[in-house]
Amino acid sequence: APRCSTCSDPGALYETMPANPLASLTLILYEYPFNESIRTMLRLEHLFDRLGTLMGRDAALDHHFALVTLFEIMDVASRADLKSDLLKELERHKAQLQSYRGLPGVEDQRLDQIIQHIEGAFQRLNALAGKAGAALTSNEWLMSIRSRISIPGGTCEFDLPAYFNWQQHAPAQRRKDLMNWAQSLMPLAEALKVLLSLLRDAGAPHKVAATAGQFQQSLPANKVYHLLRVRLDPALGLIPEISGHRLMVSIRLMRQDDEGRLRQISEDAAFELTLCS
Repeated sequence: APRCSTCSDPGALYETMPANPLASLTLILYEYPFNESIRTMLRLEHLFDRLGTLMGRDAALDHHFALVTLFEIMDVASRADLKSDLLKELERHKAQLQSYRGLPGVEDQRLDQIIQHIEGAFQRLNALAGKAGAALTSNEWLMSIRSRISIPGGTCEFDLPAYFNWQQHAPAQRRKDLMNWAQSLMPLAEALKVLLSLLRDAGAPHKVAATAGQFQQSLPANKVYHLLRVRLDPALGLIPEISGHRLMVSIRLMRQDDEGRLRQISEDAAFELTLCS
């Protein structure tokens, strides 16, 4: 189950969610968003995963890049309508799930658990004042670092001696500071995890074949898909080049040559495709 906004580790939020039983560690997963909202959510998920990984390490350099990631999350989350969009999506999923109550084959107890997760994420995100990370903008020390962190070499000890001093602190103290600064972002992380888990679980994976490295599939006009997932066997050494819109999906399977250039393969190949609505 997703953790509440008081969890101490942003990365742990993702680790506690149940894994998709269909996922295979032997396959490489590629995801393609069909709209800008999902694109933003996937970017934020990527950043929260990175933040949790870097915070768990001890090196000062890792904690420097954890702070860089924290600022990147703030930049992405500064979009004016992001919070309202997430709240609307949580409400939409809740209403959809509630309509399943009492249907044959639906386990009401499990349904209630999922709805409770959605309600909890909604309440904590809705209670967040302003945009995610807005509380950090009043920290002058952090903002002085943020203003120079995008400048190449801009955080050297002669530019920011107080920041250099912080990097000499014990790893546990730096980690405690990072966790404290990340707390205001946790409602956003929780809402993202709940929504993306629901979206991914809505798709059913199936095997498809790319003829001479090319696959195309028409999409029904009366159904809206938000996310495409492709799983490939790493032994094939293939990279998918994905494009799509609401009516069509096109996937070309590519392979890198000795100079690193991508070229479409000429042989047939199979892969796993999931469309999530």
